[in-house]
Amino acid sequence: MIIGIFIGIGIIVYVNVFSTYSKKKPQLGTPPKNSPAFRAFLTHPKKNPHSLTNAQIIDSAEPPLRQWPSPSPTNPAIRPTTEVIATNIVDTPPRCIEVEPTCIPVAKQSPPPTSFLIPPAPQGFGVAKWIPAGESITIAGTVISGGMIYVGTSLSASSGNTDPWLINPSLSVTAHGDYTTSEIGYWLSYSEISSSARRAYINWLSGGRCDPKADVGYVFLFFYSLERRVLIDAPTNSAAKADIPLIAAELRRLIGIYGERSHSLKSYASGLLEWLELTDHADDLYLKPIPNLPQTYELPIYLRLALGQAAIAAAPVPAALALEWVKHDPTIPLRTPAIRCSKQFEDLFQQKYSEAFGAGLKLRRNRTKLKFIYHPASPGLLGNDSKLSFGDVPDVTAVTGPSKKLQLIVEETTKDLESYSRFIGKKPELADTLEAYLLLPITLWPESAKLAVESLKVLIGGGMFLLQYEELLGKLGAQTTLTRDKTQAPARALESVNVGFEPDVLAGSTMPKLESKVALFALPSGEVHSRTTPAYQTALLTLQLASAVAAADGEFSAKEIHHLRVQVESWSQLTPNHQRRLMAHLRLLIDEPMSLTALKKKFEPLSQDQKETIASFMATVAQSDGMVSPAEIKLLERLYKTLGIESKKVFSDLHAVAAGFTPTTAKAEKIKQGGFSLDPTRIAELQRDTQRVSALLSTIFTETQDVPAVASGEQDETEPAADEMKVNNSILGMDEAHSAFARLLLSRPQWSLDELEDAAADLDLMLNGALEQLNEAAYDAYDIPFTDGDDLVDINAEIVEKLEA
Repeated sequence: MIIGIFIGIGIIVYVNVFSTYSKKKPQLGTPPKNSPAFRAFLTHPKKNPHSLTNAQIIDSAEPPLRQWPSPSPTNPAIRPTTEVIATNIVDTPPRCIEVEPTCIPVAKQSPPPTSFLIPPAPQGFGVAKWIPAGESITIAGTVISGGMIYVGTSLSASSGNTDPWLINPSLSVTAHGDYTTSEIGYWLSYSEISSSARRAYINWLSGGRCDPKADVGYVFLFFYSLERRVLIDAPTNSAAKADIPLIAAELRRLIGIYGERSHSLKSYASGLLEWLELTDHADDLYLKPIPNLPQTYELPIYLRLALGQAAIAAAPVPAALALEWVKHDPTIPLRTPAIRCSKQFEDLFQQKYSEAFGAGLKLRRNRTKLKFIYHPASPGLLGNDSKLSFGDVPDVTAVTGPSKKLQLIVEETTKDLESYSRFIGKKPELADTLEAYLLLPITLWPESAKLAVESLKVLIGGGMFLLQYEELLGKLGAQTTLTRDKTQAPARALESVNVGFEPDVLAGSTMPKLESKVALFALPSGEVHSRTTPAYQTALLTLQLASAVAAADGEFSAKEIHHLRVQVESWSQLTPNHQRRLMAHLRLLIDEPMSLTALKKKFEPLSQDQKETIASFMATVAQSDGMVSPAEIKLLERLYKTLGIESKKVFSDLHAVAAGFTPTTAKAEKIKQGGFSLDPTRIAELQRDTQRVSALLSTIFTETQDVPAVASGEQDETEPAADEMKVNNSILGMDEAHSAFARLLLSRPQWSLDELEDAAADLDLMLNGALEQLNEAAYDAYDIPFTDGDDLVDINAEIVEKLEA
């Protein structure tokens, strides 16, 4: 019985232990499916249901059993644990045994995750940076060495979006891209254009940003980065401010390459350039060197500020500043000579400006005040307009009076350059030859040619100098024989510096041959004389006839020469210049006297009455000193005979003149005693009554020359007509005053009513009527208004774009 009790107790203990084990570790009975232990269990389920090793049990355990429990108080990393140990005794059930803490390595093999959590980026990672000018960077395998770009993954614009100019190197870029094709729109952004367009942009940057065939959209994309550097970075960043000179140079370069292709780019780049130059400006810009300014549809703000400062200071406008004014003012059109011969135009304009205004034109202070607003082109800077005010400095473009004065000087200067312009337009290879210089005012000649003229003046002194025409051309630096249509040029150039030239080719005489003598003589400065007066032409004819008669016997004696010189000096109706010229002409006649036969041929086309009219003038000239000597009477007889008039008529003509003479001086009394008395009043009346003699004499003295003349109405083939230039200068077909008002309004996007009142007053316009005319003209041309608003008047941005196009 005792044995039975022990057996029962053993059975109960066994059952309890087994039951406890089963409750705590239910997973150990059957290993997890698909595990190695489970496959072994299926192989020998009956023979050895618990023949699993410790490693197999642990390897086959479900995840809850393989996780480490919380740390124990004694050891934070390890704590006691209960493990089930399976023995190799087949008939012995598993036992629970307390063992010492042990670290057991566990290897988990799990399927790859389907998603990831991206860790936060380190501070400053991916933020864009400015690449300075000249620094290299590699993007998409391409080296860009020019700099002046932003590179990175994050750079916020004012709109909250990524800046359009930011080059993000993480964005895809194709292997090929053509920047000469238009693949991007107007409001473009590097992050939004296609990968091939990114490649095209990178290629354009790496090529130096200088290919004129590049689509202007890529130029704008680069321009956006310059805008941000100037408008956003420079005000608060010293390094960015130091970049301004390089950015200004880059803007000028871009305008030079792409400005003519895109008026929009030219306008934005010019405006940004002006902003750079005026952010820190001096108070006397009118005295400073003027930077290179691009041509736009309005007078550049830099010039308007300089001129306004001169008005504030009541200072004269220097010639250099006035020149820039006329070159950039759209209301002052420049014709072909001013453009083709720009250097000569600039020099001559400043000379004439100084002659007209001395130290310079003075401007009055008008009411319209000068302001400047720059509108960024970048979509990332929309609404970030930059404004500059200049206090009380007036806007001189609000008045038209000063520009009209300058226009007159421009027209005079242009006229003086027309011949030279036509010549080099047809023969540009001869622009630096004497033949071309002779068509210019002598003040524009090169220094070597000027020195040659000065040496001639030294030889002449206050008298006269004879030399061969070929020698004269050599002294002036001629390398080739002058063409026939340039034969008058040397005489005109010399006369401009008070050096007379005989023969008088400017009055129609034949140009001398290279081996012929020419006479150079000094002319009094400032004296203007005409060679077309009857008195001068009659005296010249008398001198030529007398020399021809004197030389008819084969000898031109010293006595005859002296007599003719005295005769010239006695002709009081002539000016000193006339007398000097006649003396020079007589000197040539001594060496090469005129032939009577040649003179007779010149008189043949005249009627008898015309010949007698000329003869009576000779008699008048002979008595101009109040008396007629026997020698003069003899000379007149020979002249009359040459003209085909009876010699006895000399006395009747002399008595006819003498009949009206009244002595008024002591000399006149002496003359009366000699038998003749001439009345100067009568002589003057006779000359006035016979003005027709001038036309007769001009037909005699004007030589026939094969010189093509440019008629007064003829213009250069490239010249627009004057009326066309006025139309082109108009805005929307309006008159001058309203066009000036419109041009002024276009310089700002917004005006207050007070500002508009001042602007209209400066132009003598009524504001309401002027605004109405502007809007009507805009509607007629484009079906859009010119202005909008009441208290604040906005200028329609669309009209600005259309007028710039």
